Amino acid sequence: DVQLQASGGGLVQAGGSLRLSCTTSAFTFNDYVVGWFRQAPGKEREGVSYIDNRDGATWYVDSVKGRFTISSDSAKNTVYLQMDRLKPEDTGIYYCNMGRWLSTLLSGGGNYWGQGTQVTVSS
Repeated sequence: DVQLQASGGGLVQAGGSLRLSCTTSAFTFNDYVVGWFRQAPGKEREGVSYIDNRDGATWYVDSVKGRFTISSDSAKNTVYLQMDRLKPEDTGIYYCNMGRWLSTLLSGGGNYWGQGTQVTVSS
């Protein structure tokens, strides 16, 4: 099965930074909306940030605005999530997914989640 590869997670102290990467060799991201999602045990999965690689439009959940930055490198076919000033509440498994349209991405129409990457922020 085709799965996106998420990497870059780790254990950091509050206030630290991580940069997550999402890539695949099966598709060219420039025709897709790519999103980062996260989930902690006992909590619902939530969308963190999305980027439409056709026009560069981005979106962030309110809780990460000003701290996280999503970007895309077409040459590397990679979408990044730069996470700064991390908080314990950011802890969770981070997944990326993609869809031709934002509605497809948000509806879970794509099945490219992969295993995600663990982000743990200690107090």
